[in-house]
This record gives sequence, structure tokens and C-alpha cells, in this order.
Amino acid sequence: MKANDIRPVRTRRHNVTTDSHHTLGFAANILDRNFMTDAANRK
Repeated sequence: MKANDIRPVRTRRHNVTTDSHHTLGFAANILDRNFMTDAANRK
């Protein structure tokens, strides 16, 4: 590579956009994995 004057192409770094150290809580598990219903739109 040096003899042919070939150089690598540098790309931009990936920016991390996820904040895993937030102070928000978790949603409550109100269904408790019970997905069966008596009628439509009742859960």
C-alpha cells in the first residue's frame, strides 16, 4: 500500500443517541401476561 500510495478512507464516527442512564421509571405490568379477553377492546 505504501509503495502504491494507497491510503484508507476514514469515515465519521458513530454518535450514540441512546441515554441508558436516564432517571425515568418503568411502565407497570398491568396485564401480567394475561392476553385473553371476554370481548373486543376490554384489555
